[in-house]
Amino acid sequence: MGTTDFKTLVRRFYSLQAERVEAYKLFDEGHEAYLRTGPQYDFEHYKQLVYEITKAFCSISKEVLEIKQQLHQDFDRPDLSEHIDKLQVKEKEKLELTAKLQLAKQSAQDHPEDEGFQEKVRELKQEIIKNTAVLSEILQDFKFDSEEPE
Repeated sequence: MGTTDFKTLVRRFYSLQAERVEAYKLFDEGHEAYLRTGPQYDFEHYKQLVYEITKAFCSISKEVLEIKQQLHQDFDRPDLSEHIDKLQVKEKEKLELTAKLQLAKQSAQDHPEDEGFQEKVRELKQEIIKNTAVLSEILQDFKFDSEEPE
C-alpha cells in the first residue's frame, strides 16, 4: 500500500470526525426542539431522533474502527491506532455525558424551583467541555503523528 492510500485513509478518518460533530449538532438541535414541546413533550419525535443519531454514531464508529485496524495492520502504525482507541473511549464518554445533560436539562425545565437540577446541568456542561478538550488533544496527536514521515 502506498502513501496515497495512507493519506486517503487519514482523510476519511477526519471526514468521519466531521460527521460526528454534525451528528452532535443535530442531536442538540433536536433536543432543544423537544424541550420546546414541554410540558407535554413530543416524545415520539425525540425517540425517533435518538434512534437516528444512535444509528449514525454506530455507523461512524464501525468505520473508524475499520480505519484503526487498517492503520495498524496494513501500514504498521500502532501509534495511530492507539490514538483512535483513546478517541473512541472519549467519544463514547461524550455521548453518555450528552444524554445525561439532556435528561438534566429536561429535569431543570420541569422543576425550575429546584436549584439542584440547574447545578447538575452546569456540572455536566463542564464535564463535556473537559471531554472535548481531551478529544482535541487526541486529534492533535493523531494529526502530528500522521504527518510525520514513515
